[in-house]
Amino acid sequence: MYLIAIAWGYVVLMMAAAEVTSAGGTVLGALFTLLLYGVLPLSLLMYIVGTPGRKRRLKAAQAQADAQAAAPSIAPDGSGEAPGDAIAAKGKEA
Repeated sequence: MYLIAIAWGYVVLMMAAAEVTSAGGTVLGALFTLLLYGVLPLSLLMYIVGTPGRKRRLKAAQAQADAQAAAPSIAPDGSGEAPGDAIAAKGKEA
């Protein structure tokens, strides 16, 4: 996926360089070439191709949040350790 984007970016960069160096070309024309042939189509392509990965990450995050909500920790501080008496009872012998 990235190889195609890099190759297309190289082609567009060469098109813009040819636009600048040609006799009738301008820098403004090269900028429009970069924008209309390079940046806009590549950003759209990368967004569309990246959609399944974004959905997969969203589902994984939802599953992790659901798993954490379904299994509360034993200790109120969330450490996962069982709560114990921090201070021994005073005056009692076992």
